[in-house]
Amino acid sequence: MSPVLYDLPAPVNLTIIWNFGSLLGVCLVVQILTGLLIAVHYTPHVEQAFSRVVHIMRDVEIGWLIRSFHANGASFFFLCIYIHIGRGIFYHSFSIKHTWIVGCTILILLIAIAFTGYVLPWGQISFWGATVITNLFRAIPYIGSELVEWIWGGFCVGDATLKRFFVFHFLGPFILFVLVGVHIMFLHDTGSGNPLGVEREIEAIPFHSYYLLKDLVGIVVMVGALAFVCLVVPDIFLDPVNFMPADPIRTPLHIQPEWYFLFAYCILRRIPNKLGGVIALGLSVVVLYFIPFYPKPLSRGIQFNPVAQFLFWVFIGNFVVLTFIGRCPIEPPFEFIGLCCRGFYFLFYLLYPLSWFLWEKVLYSL
Repeated sequence: MSPVLYDLPAPVNLTIIWNFGSLLGVCLVVQILTGLLIAVHYTPHVEQAFSRVVHIMRDVEIGWLIRSFHANGASFFFLCIYIHIGRGIFYHSFSIKHTWIVGCTILILLIAIAFTGYVLPWGQISFWGATVITNLFRAIPYIGSELVEWIWGGFCVGDATLKRFFVFHFLGPFILFVLVGVHIMFLHDTGSGNPLGVEREIEAIPFHSYYLLKDLVGIVVMVGALAFVCLVVPDIFLDPVNFMPADPIRTPLHIQPEWYFLFAYCILRRIPNKLGGVIALGLSVVVLYFIPFYPKPLSRGIQFNPVAQFLFWVFIGNFVVLTFIGRCPIEPPFEFIGLCCRGFYFLFYLLYPLSWFLWEKVLYSL
C-alpha cells in the first residue's frame, strides 16, 4: 500500500518545475467549487442561458468574481497542464507508463469538459463553436451523421444540445477528480521522477514538510496571479464576440476557440480534407499515449543531450507559433507558416527518440 502523503519518500533534487502537479490539483478544486456556485444560478435553456450568465455577473452577490475565477481559472488550468506535460517530456517522466497514460486520459477529459463549458454561456462564439466542432464528427465513415444528431439531440445545435453539454460539464469534473486520484496512486507506487533520474530509494527525503511547504509557496503565487487577473483584467482571455447572445442566423466573421485549443485548431484548418483534418486533430493529443512505448534510452531525461534539448525547445517554440497562427486568417504568410509548424509538430515525435540514440552512439564511440 502506498505510504501516506506526509511519509512519502521523495527525491532530494526536485526543482520548482515539479510544483505544477500540486497547482493542477488546486486548479481542479477551484473549478469545482466555483462551478457549483455558478450552477445553482444557471439555467441550461437557449432562451435563458445568456441572460442567466448576465444575472450572475450583475445581480448575484460577488457573482462577477465567482464567474471570473471560473472562466479565467480554465486558462490557468491549461497553462499548468501544458507545463506539466512539457516537464514530463523533458525529464522522461513518461517512463512511468501507468501514471503517464492516466495523465493523458485526464488531458483528453479536461479538453472535453472545457469545450462543453465554453458552450454554456450561449454567446455567438459558444453557439457557432459548438456547431463547427460537433460537425467534425460527420467525417467519421458510416456513423458520422447519426453520431452528430445524437450529440445535438436533434437536427441542429439547440436546447437539447445545451442541456447535454451542461450535464457533461457538471459531471465531468467529478470523473476527473477520480482519475486524478488514480494518477496519484500510480505515482506514489513508483515514485516521482527527478532531474538526474536517480532512484528514489538511493537518496530521499519526506514529502512533509520539505515539499509540502514548497508546493504551498507555488499555490500562493498562482492563486495570487489568478486573483490579479480576475480583479484587474477579468476579460483578458475572453472573446469579445461571445458577449453577444447566440444568433443562429448571423455567423461571426472569425470563429476560433480559446487560446489553449488554438494549436490544435491551427493543425485542423490547414488540412483541406475533412476526415484528414479530424484525424490530425485527434492525433495532436492522442500521440502522447505512444511516448511511453518508445525504445528506452540508456539515460533518463534530455538535460545532458544537446541534440534532444534543441529539438525540445524548438518544439516549444513551434507550439507557441501554432497558437499564434491559430488566431490569424488563412492567408500568406500565415498559411505557409502554419503548414510548416504543423509538419514539425508531428515530426518531433519521430525525431525525439532518434536523437537519444544518435547522441548515445556518438558519446559512447568517443
